[in-house]
Amino acid sequence: MAAISAQLASFKSFSSLLNDKKCSRFRSQIKSFENQHSNWSVEFLSGKESVHLIRNSSPSISMAASVAGSAVKPAKKVCLFYCSETEVLAKRIAAESDAIELRSINWRTFEDGFPNLFIPNAHGIRGQNVAFLASFCSPAVIFEQLSVIYALPKLFVSSFTLVLPFFPTGTSERMEDEGDVATAFTLARILSHIPTSRGGPTSLVTFDIHALQERFYFGDTILPCFESGIPLLKNRLQKLPDSDKISIAFPDDGAWKRFHKQLQHFPTIVCNKVRIGDQRIVRIKEGDATGRHVVIVDDLVQSGGTLIECQKVLAANGATKISAYVTHGIFPKSSWQRFEHDNGGQPEKGLTYFWITDSCPHTVKEVKCKRPFEILSLSGSIAAALQV
Repeated sequence: MAAISAQLASFKSFSSLLNDKKCSRFRSQIKSFENQHSNWSVEFLSGKESVHLIRNSSPSISMAASVAGSAVKPAKKVCLFYCSETEVLAKRIAAESDAIELRSINWRTFEDGFPNLFIPNAHGIRGQNVAFLASFCSPAVIFEQLSVIYALPKLFVSSFTLVLPFFPTGTSERMEDEGDVATAFTLARILSHIPTSRGGPTSLVTFDIHALQERFYFGDTILPCFESGIPLLKNRLQKLPDSDKISIAFPDDGAWKRFHKQLQHFPTIVCNKVRIGDQRIVRIKEGDATGRHVVIVDDLVQSGGTLIECQKVLAANGATKISAYVTHGIFPKSSWQRFEHDNGGQPEKGLTYFWITDSCPHTVKEVKCKRPFEILSLSGSIAAALQV
């Protein structure tokens, strides 16, 4: 009754408007009243302005539409297991999202040194989305982690994701002579035979795999998701005070082919590497380093010889600052010690920054808080990948 009275009052006001001499004309057109949940209101101005009839949806419908439009897909709950090497990174990933719950594994050994492994509360992960954060940086720990990786999907989990930030094999292999063994292909085949979970094949998340052809080593029983650490670098470069003077240098054509599309908004310099025995000779193939803060970009670093030679050539060709980025800082035998800080703008002496990700946990521990090194964490990228 209150609604009817309100509508009658509106029409009485409308009638008064028509009798008002200040309202010189009135024209309206109502085509239908098919929507019975709509109501009509009157808006008018005096003088020569037209009178407008405005249809308003009912509050209940408007609210429902608003709620439907603003509905956000709930985050997928994930139980994240990890090995001892990746514990720090796992905690960073869990801190990125309340939907990620850390779960531990008892990494024990028998008296003969072989793994004695146990997954606590195995019944508690039934029907859950499960992930494992692996580190294959050392061959000694691959077998025990593979044992867990093969066991988790068989515990009636809803889905299984293997996060292997650094795919280690094949980084130094040169398949040139008969008898060379492609260990990268071997590891890809092993991972391709991880048992399927109740939700289907295992998903594999890895970053900047070294040889592009390794993408095709995996079988149809695994779903590889190839991510990159370059977005982390781009975000860091935007925060530099001289971000408008950045140029990107690639140490060879392979690095250019891999990354130039992701960094196409920056001026680029391409170097050329020639090996004569154990000696590396690096030249600038194209591009100009004069007056620029040049950032050398590659997927990984081992001994660092190529990067150091690039630094020397760029400094000799007028670069005011030189920094470096690699997704995977391997640095066998602590070769990171070869890299010096530039001591405030002396590019011939060292690097302003050397950015690496935390894909290789042992390296992170060694270079933490040591200039010129700075760690860009993959935690946010991994947390996002677990929601796919």
